[in-house]
Amino acid sequence: MAVRRLPPLRALEAFVRVVRLGSAKAAASELGLSPSALSRRVAALEDFTGKRLFTRQHQAMKLTDEGQAFYAAVSPKLEELAEAVEAQVDPGRVLRLHLGVPSLFGGQRLFPRLPELRKQHPRLHIDIDTSPHLDTRVGDTLDAAIILSKEPDPGFHAVQLDQNNVYAITSQALAKEIGNVPDPDKLARQTFLIHHDLPDSFDAWKAAMNLTRLQPAAIDHFDSGQLILEAAAQGLGIAIMHDDHFNRSGDTRLARLYDVDVKSPYSYWFICRPRDLESRPVKIFHEWIVKAGV
Repeated sequence: MAVRRLPPLRALEAFVRVVRLGSAKAAASELGLSPSALSRRVAALEDFTGKRLFTRQHQAMKLTDEGQAFYAAVSPKLEELAEAVEAQVDPGRVLRLHLGVPSLFGGQRLFPRLPELRKQHPRLHIDIDTSPHLDTRVGDTLDAAIILSKEPDPGFHAVQLDQNNVYAITSQALAKEIGNVPDPDKLARQTFLIHHDLPDSFDAWKAAMNLTRLQPAAIDHFDSGQLILEAAAQGLGIAIMHDDHFNRSGDTRLARLYDVDVKSPYSYWFICRPRDLESRPVKIFHEWIVKAGV
């Protein structure tokens, strides 16, 4: 049987990197090529296919319709090839992902779903880091992270995982004492509990409640989602958190103050460096968390 002629694999790699990174400059840097060398590789692929894959203008490369169709056809096959090669690798070899995760997200949303991921990819193992300031260590000690943010640094590849409302959460007893109607005098005597990752949520909540001048008795700050919810459940104050945190806690000791929807300035995001999407552990986790809707 005649062996079909394959496209130049280095040219194919250059093409895929440009598409996935969204930048010829970034692709050239990652491959250790000069811009002209990268352009020659892509040109070789265009010669092979007989298609114009990119338009070139002022050193920018924009995917053509033919290029988009080519990528859509080829990209899944490259994944099949990667999986086929992976299947021939020593089965004892572990794929290791160093992942930063807020502890509350990990406990409420990630860990309950991880058995699904383990079943699909049994060789993928995840080191979990719950330290603060996760975004500053992505690309250094972390391969990727899930962060609470208004909007991640544009240098990251970022996927928004949710959109939430701000809730004022406290104990059932304190909620009964405060009542169902916002009372500035009562609220001014309370302690509010604010998470370090959600500093502007309190201002958003006060504005929605027409309480912009509210000055509470004290504001206590927390770096742990679990502890702030526990403090609220124990009647130590009013926690300003997300509706998702409240609903997923399933803690019957907790109550929400007032039935007013307040859009949160913050969301959970998955972030990594664009070039790290080529790493098998990062790619597997990225595709799973987006598809699974964790």
